[in-house]
Amino acid sequence: MPRTTDQAKYDGPELPEEITGKELDRSVIAQLKGLPEKLAARVARHLAAAGMLIDEDPETAYQHTLAARARASRLAVVREAVGETAYAAGHYAEALSELRAAKRMNGATAYLPIMADCHRALGQPEQALKLAKSPSVPNFAPEAKAEMTLVEAGARRDMGQLDAALRTLELAPLTSKSRSAWVVRLRYAYADTLEAAGRESDALAWFHRTHAIDSDEITDAAERAELLEKRMG
Repeated sequence: MPRTTDQAKYDGPELPEEITGKELDRSVIAQLKGLPEKLAARVARHLAAAGMLIDEDPETAYQHTLAARARASRLAVVREAVGETAYAAGHYAEALSELRAAKRMNGATAYLPIMADCHRALGQPEQALKLAKSPSVPNFAPEAKAEMTLVEAGARRDMGQLDAALRTLELAPLTSKSRSAWVVRLRYAYADTLEAAGRESDALAWFHRTHAIDSDEITDAAERAELLEKRMG
């Protein structure tokens, strides 16, 4: 008998034998402790599979988290996983509602940048800006704060407010001595926005500054600088 859609969603994608669930972070495993043992093991395996797939196959990762949610929808860690995989797979409305549910359950504010970015993707930049102004944002770790800055500047650009986008980025630690990915991304966004605002020589300088610390080449700053130089000729 063929499985119904609901049954297929409940079963989830096939679990690779080698995934035991022990791959999960200890804090996640601890949150599954309240479930009956066999159920906890199954949920853990789905979450572990999702974690391994999220980068190369976010859609299948998302299906794994839906199977986990079908068994343990009252756990914040499960709802968080559904939200993060939905976001990675481009299901922004689902991501938003799942992360809201997780936040209601555990009060965590770490999801705010992703939630704000979901609002942007759904064409709601005003909602994204509202979240960017949340009172918890100033206390974020530098990386999370940078994420929120990028979303806030992006929302300003969505609304055609280039000057406001530039001001938002200028308040961020663009000259930080750190070579972390978040600094690279802040500099790149600043260079990109400067170019959009017609400030070509400033943009060029910042594309160079981005490239200087982008050892993993997560941006195309070098190519962008080259194109600008040709255009400015």
